Amino acid sequence: MKRDVLVTSLVKQKPVQKLVQKPAVDGSKESLWRLEHLESQMAKLSDLVREHAEDVDRLVRIVAEDRDVIRRQLLRKHHEQVRVRKHLRDANSKVGLDF
Repeated sequence: MKRDVLVTSLVKQKPVQKLVQKPAVDGSKESLWRLEHLESQMAKLSDLVREHAEDVDRLVRIVAEDRDVIRRQLLRKHHEQVRVRKHLRDANSKVGLDF
């Protein structure tokens, strides 16, 4: 007896909902809408990927240019150091000859 009361109270609290089947026409319209929506999302995603690739290309170019500038500056500094050492060697060898 107690079990029957419990079961009936549970059924009253949670009414069983029947799934309403949509007509085939609505299903095809929804399918077409979903397909168009997915195509739109794919187009947006393709644009984002292309823009990202262009940004990466720009960054690579900037880094390469900066690297080249730094390389030229270091090379110029190295040549200056070589000239200074050569000048000092020449000056030291002349001082040694004066004695």
